[in-house]
Amino acid sequence: MNRVYIFIALILLVACNKSKDRSDAYGNFEAVETTISSEANGKLIKLNLEEGQSIKAGLPVGIIDTVDTQLKLEQLEAQIKSINAKSDNLKAQIAVVEQQKENLLIDKQRITGLLKDKAATPKQMDDIKGAIDVADKQKQSFEVQYKGVNDDVAVVRKQIEQLKENIRRCHLINPVDGVVLAKYAEAYEMMTMGKAIYKIADISSLDLKVFVSGKQLPDVKIGKEASVLVDQSDGTMKKLTGTISWISDQAEFTPKIIQTRDERVNLVYAVKIKVKNDGSIKIGMPAEVNF
Repeated sequence: MNRVYIFIALILLVACNKSKDRSDAYGNFEAVETTISSEANGKLIKLNLEEGQSIKAGLPVGIIDTVDTQLKLEQLEAQIKSINAKSDNLKAQIAVVEQQKENLLIDKQRITGLLKDKAATPKQMDDIKGAIDVADKQKQSFEVQYKGVNDDVAVVRKQIEQLKENIRRCHLINPVDGVVLAKYAEAYEMMTMGKAIYKIADISSLDLKVFVSGKQLPDVKIGKEASVLVDQSDGTMKKLTGTISWISDQAEFTPKIIQTRDERVNLVYAVKIKVKNDGSIKIGMPAEVNF
């Protein structure tokens, strides 16, 4: 009988130890993955990156053919030079007409004095007034043309800015520090706007996403350090330190693919623990955490 009691006690002791050995939560590492897509249409002339390569933000990694766009840009730049020459010519003509009118006004003042002395005829005054009227109309005509030409310049300049922007988009500049996870295109392939070229992620630190029950929430606070355990090749667990960076404010039904400390719980909260990557953790790798 004593042997039976001892056996039962051993079973209970093992069960208790197993319960204590269980981690608080389980999950997988993830990172913010960014898919870089083409912003232009054309042939991909070169793409200088490979999967697994670490690249810095701001680094040129490729270029899409810009020949057609460059030719259109040169045509518009030549066009704007021609329009500017026409604008300068009209501006000069306006200045000439203004000088002519100024001279006519001087003549009008002189003839006005001569008329008082009866040294000029009314016809001379009429001729001067007519010439002034013609000068005003000429100036008005030139000013209308000048405004139209300047409007044309503004339109062409906007077209030039658009083409320069299109050329800029043909130069592929990596936007974020990270490691290339996937490469979707090769040199000399045709690109269309929105087509994926490569995927990149910053893996200097990864987020371990786990799920906890409502009972565990009091022990889970943003900024609190947590102990993270990952499997090693020799069968042991490697301990890392992470920091709780996000807690979902809404409960959800327990996903089928995840494991919780209390498997009977129906509603759980998602939690993310940010862990600095020493090179041993990868995206998708499973891990355990203790709060």
